[in-house]
Amino acid sequence: MPRIDSHQHFWKFNPLRDAWINDDMRSIQRDFLPEDLKRMLDSYSFDGCISVQADQSTTENKFLLDLASRNEFVRGVVGWVDLQSPGLHEQLSLYSSNKLMKGFRHVLQGEPQRDFMLRPDFMRGISALNSFGFTYDILIFPDQLGYTKKFIEAFPNQPFVVDHLAKPYIREKKLAEWKSDISDIAEYENVFCKVSGMVTEADWKNWEASDFRPYLDTVLEAFGPSRLMFGSDWPVCQVAATYSSVVEVAVKYFGQLSRHEQDSVFGNTAKKFYNL
Repeated sequence: MPRIDSHQHFWKFNPLRDAWINDDMRSIQRDFLPEDLKRMLDSYSFDGCISVQADQSTTENKFLLDLASRNEFVRGVVGWVDLQSPGLHEQLSLYSSNKLMKGFRHVLQGEPQRDFMLRPDFMRGISALNSFGFTYDILIFPDQLGYTKKFIEAFPNQPFVVDHLAKPYIREKKLAEWKSDISDIAEYENVFCKVSGMVTEADWKNWEASDFRPYLDTVLEAFGPSRLMFGSDWPVCQVAATYSSVVEVAVKYFGQLSRHEQDSVFGNTAKKFYNL
């Protein structure tokens, strides 16, 4: 069974391009490259990782694919493509020739138009992904879950994964509305969920593992272990935690499951979803 960290990032820090890494996050205002991650993966017996875009550009795709080609443990890349582009099919055809490109995502959480994913041109782009074998990572905030349900209803055969549990309001201990909405999303068998990004939605300086239990209970019940995949969200997680503490929260919580179910969360789900 491969052990896969299904969500992490690499970058050479550029303060203009990476303006989202503000001064509250100054601890990650530096370069993060494969050699920085490899020793941490090894320490927890991870065989590989999925590298996810942090910048919406084709330059980012080239950067991540180049790193993956030179570092065998980077098993795949989730890049970015302009899904509304008239030339989308040509771009997807080109990317499909590189087996390291597994799928794409758009930073929907940052769009002023909260139902951006329902734009006809965007949906037209999504409809092209499956024919090329590409997955799609859904990056949203909880206020977008209702729109996302309508979005995924239109694509029953497209593999989707919700990043970071859709970023529930852990810091404020809000649960009920998010729980209802994420459970609705989970009814669609083609939708998966990443157990990632929780520490940055909690109180960065004062979180405890118990803060995450209600949210983990929800996604475990809603998706089941066969549609959950662990991701560290390194290095973003380092604004609130160490790599080790993020892994240990998940290992301790999912330790209640059978070995087969734990294998799903920590590797087999990602292997299946991203066709590793």
